[in-house]
Amino acid sequence: MTESTAVQANEETTHHRICPLCEACCGLELKVKAGKVTSIRGHDADVFSAGYICPKGVALKDLHEDPDRLRTPLIKRNGVFVEATWDEAFDEINRRLPPLMAAHGKDSVAVMAGNPTSHKAGLLLYFPRLVRALGTRNVYSASTLDQMPKQLATGLMFGNWLSVAVPDISRSDFVLMLGANPLASNGSLWTVPDFKGKAKALQARGGKLVVVDPRRTETAAMADAHHFIRPGGDVFFLLGLLHTVFAEKLANPGRLAEHLNGLAEVEAAVAPFDADTVAARCGIGADTIRSLARTLAGTPRAAVYGRIGTCTQEYGTLASWLIDVLNAATGHLDEIGGVLFPKAAAFAANTAGRPGSGKGVATGRHHSRVSRVPEVLGELPATCLAEEIETAGPGQVKAFISIATNPVLSVPNGERLSRALGKLDFMVSLDIYLNETSRHADVILPGPSPLEDMHYDVVFTQFSWRNHARYSAPVFARANGQPDEWETLARLTAILQGKGVGTSAADLDDAQFAQDAQRLFGEHSAAVVQAVSGLKGTDRLLDVALRSGPYGDGFGRQPEGLTLAKVKSLSGASGGIDLGELAPRIPEILRTPSGKVELAPPSLLADLARPAADLLRPVPELVIVGRRDVRSNNSWMHNLPLLAKGPFRCTALVHPHDAARLGLADGAIARISSRNAAGQQHIEAQVQLSDTMMPGVVSLPHGWGHGQPGTRLSLAAERPGANLNTLLDDQWRDPLSGNAVLSGIPVEMQALA
Repeated sequence: MTESTAVQANEETTHHRICPLCEACCGLELKVKAGKVTSIRGHDADVFSAGYICPKGVALKDLHEDPDRLRTPLIKRNGVFVEATWDEAFDEINRRLPPLMAAHGKDSVAVMAGNPTSHKAGLLLYFPRLVRALGTRNVYSASTLDQMPKQLATGLMFGNWLSVAVPDISRSDFVLMLGANPLASNGSLWTVPDFKGKAKALQARGGKLVVVDPRRTETAAMADAHHFIRPGGDVFFLLGLLHTVFAEKLANPGRLAEHLNGLAEVEAAVAPFDADTVAARCGIGADTIRSLARTLAGTPRAAVYGRIGTCTQEYGTLASWLIDVLNAATGHLDEIGGVLFPKAAAFAANTAGRPGSGKGVATGRHHSRVSRVPEVLGELPATCLAEEIETAGPGQVKAFISIATNPVLSVPNGERLSRALGKLDFMVSLDIYLNETSRHADVILPGPSPLEDMHYDVVFTQFSWRNHARYSAPVFARANGQPDEWETLARLTAILQGKGVGTSAADLDDAQFAQDAQRLFGEHSAAVVQAVSGLKGTDRLLDVALRSGPYGDGFGRQPEGLTLAKVKSLSGASGGIDLGELAPRIPEILRTPSGKVELAPPSLLADLARPAADLLRPVPELVIVGRRDVRSNNSWMHNLPLLAKGPFRCTALVHPHDAARLGLADGAIARISSRNAAGQQHIEAQVQLSDTMMPGVVSLPHGWGHGQPGTRLSLAAERPGANLNTLLDDQWRDPLSGNAVLSGIPVEMQALA
């Protein structure tokens, strides 16, 4: 190292990044000196988040420096993990996986992608190629644990799985929110950094925020009103609202009327669910239901928003559907100040092809082998994986590829899944930690630190509160031969295609890109390939998507349009490119065969028979729900010092009246028991008395239960917490979407001596 180079290495430099740790996607400003991050703060010039930051963003330093984070591949030898080179790891996969597939068929391999995949462009864009190469029906993801009901309802209504309408909060005067806590989540299927600031601005201009939730969450605490609701009661509450809208002649779709199919059918279908009938089942008074319906219909700029609490229940798809029907019936769908559809700069299917109509979506193209559950969005429910491994016969899962996921902690009855994973013939895990799931792998392939990777929000620009385009370059160079994640998936895909390990990832990618260009651009494919010839991997796919997107340069036809070079040049210190406020997009956004918004899909109307039969079902004495903490989005975050410090968060919140009735004391340990398909289950958790809970409801966060043998999450193991999923039934699903039921589970609690 020369003297001048040494001086430069010790100079402090500034870098700008998009935070990849939750859906808010905030812009960060990092200071780096001598190869170390010295500070992280919000980037004031960021066009999307304007300086907002939560503790997770600051914790990127802890993640990058975590000594437990894997930095080299691991191969299991005689039951013990040993470090290996990348070539050795791929050789092991090539030696074992193709023969297994040849002997047992393609369905013998299952693959699952976890939540972090959505934040990693390399994984997200190359995962479909891996799935196609596998040719398996056993495809799983975290979507059937939190959001598939919304995606299904959206697909049936608008013709595309990701055409999610989000609240136009900066111009709304009334927001009714169900089962969502954006002060903790920073939004979900709604990318909205600094929700608190936006909600306060709404209130300052005279608007109202009303939250409906079985817990008085952080969001509910700042709302103008909060109403407790019985877990699983959202569908009844929404039906009561919609019934009131029709019964009191409040329905007024406005300009959208000519673009709607099925409004009359919906009115007839909700006729049995008047406010007085549904009140007892949802736990909200009939007068309150009617008053909220009148406010919603009578406020020109209003929106209904529901999130994870409306999805992770037995009526998840119905609740997700009714939210959009309610917005449509009251004239707030696709309207300024209501709910609008973002227009992403790249990768959004609802900006491609002929606008206004399309093929729509289909489900049930195949079914799971054991429980005969239909696929949705090409996936089977995550709760089916264990039985597919355990059950002998043709198509039995013998091998598993796990990508950035920890289903042993995130899937109901995770202990069953853990036992099943231990019986596999072969398992590959792409993960940065040796966790409760990856400990079962035969080969672990770690990804780079987020600070060693580029970043572009492939998914979350499609749910954003404002249209934008931003790009992050790596802060640090990758070390120890660490490949890009797209390169890892490209080499895995080649192995599955029978190409072995001898071809470089770049050459494999060039060949695949040429094929994709021919399929997408036909006679213009050669020109497209030439136009992006200087790029590789994720950057090449991003440049094509931007240039062919709604704001793109059309490969020179629109010189002022977007290219990757332009987005890069205006990102970083410049804060990205602001593409403006959301605007109405119907009918252009629609991809249904009819070219209309389908308000009354037959499968959803038919499913209303379930809540109709359930109106008089006895309410359990005590049920349990999950919750999210701003510091605890995923299980591995419990291993980062900044996020793990402070009070213990894996506590069971119990209303004081319930605690007195059950003999529970604040801070004491209680046994929580349930009965699922595997029999009686129980966990032990610390009690925290809280009047934020609805009486009869206890809350425990998901994603805990650390410290299992063979894991390497040393800080998380110090306070392992209780695994809520032990209590949940892996056979209890929303029948339409296959989503796991994670909320409203009947439980018993008793104090331990």
